[in-house]
Amino acid sequence: MTATTPHRSAEETPTSPSPSTTTTTADSSKPTVPGVFGPIPTDMVIDADRAHPLTAHAPRRGGRFYWRDLVATLDPVADAAEIHRITAAYEFPWDYQRALELALYRTYCVPSVSAVLSEAGNFRDKPQQRYDDTALLMAELVEYGYDSTRGKESLRVINRQHSMYDITNDDMLYVLSTFIYEPLEWIDAHGWRRLHPNERLAAFNFYRAVGNRMNIADIPEDMAEFRRWRDDYEARVFRYADTNHEIGTYTLELMCSWFPKPIRPAVRKGVMSILDDDMARAFGFPAPSPRLRNAAYAAIRARSRVIRWFPIRRRALSTEGTENRTYPGYPNGYRPADLGAHPIIPRDRAGAGGCPVPHGGAVGGCPVPHGGA
Repeated sequence: MTATTPHRSAEETPTSPSPSTTTTTADSSKPTVPGVFGPIPTDMVIDADRAHPLTAHAPRRGGRFYWRDLVATLDPVADAAEIHRITAAYEFPWDYQRALELALYRTYCVPSVSAVLSEAGNFRDKPQQRYDDTALLMAELVEYGYDSTRGKESLRVINRQHSMYDITNDDMLYVLSTFIYEPLEWIDAHGWRRLHPNERLAAFNFYRAVGNRMNIADIPEDMAEFRRWRDDYEARVFRYADTNHEIGTYTLELMCSWFPKPIRPAVRKGVMSILDDDMARAFGFPAPSPRLRNAAYAAIRARSRVIRWFPIRRRALSTEGTENRTYPGYPNGYRPADLGAHPIIPRDRAGAGGCPVPHGGAVGGCPVPHGGA
């Protein structure tokens, strides 16, 4: 496959209404609840127990493998979203978050990907918000499903962001592949247990469905075939570029900023130690010490040996489990349209002072201070 035409998302950039214009639609009659940036339709407020009856009543004294045994009874195609939610939000929330961070970091080793990110400027100007937007949008899809009201709006936000840039289909396909394989390989190598085959297939089917809804073409139907495609793609395109180094450095500095200053040098070494040699070369970073790399992974596996003895998790850690520093209290009081560098102003909020965009001064009844009208 050699798709090289610019990827076009399912939604092109919409024209936002003027802040002074009141827009009325059929959706404006929907019942709403108060939100941080304006009223939120009640169908965006989802009761997790009703939406996910399988996980609503986990036994308090269920065995450590309760969720794995439940997954074994489900269909990895028909129940892919539910299985993936159990794996990512109940069984391995910490591992999934770390692995997805590494997956995104890996995509910055592709010069065409890092060039788009450099052009956008979000890593330079607002790295924490950019990180939070990505983490929360992916968590929305896992927690609520891609066909829920929140899931559809999350995809609308993602597609809108991507439509602003010329991104090849192969680059979109590669990023999608990292979301599948990095977590699976991380967990099998370092998790507190190995994944059940249904969990692996469900992750593949879940992200394949997400990719289809993003209009990504030529997604392989076979899991092994997609893995081979990903390996071939990396062999062709992984190489050093100044934009790789730029985005890699911004991301490294962001990760270090989450910790107290005295330990940031150690954090820096720790993060760089888990990069493989191909990634280090593509970023132009010094090759990590094998001894330090072994020590870092030994510490991760030691954590997993302790986690193995924990009771089963009875509450999902998805949107609430992300280390979000931009949207306090998320998801309470928010909707996916509030996220992104260029947030959508949904029609049902445009005339209600519900602008989610930071700009300079109160505009159209919006009380939020903004950086420029």
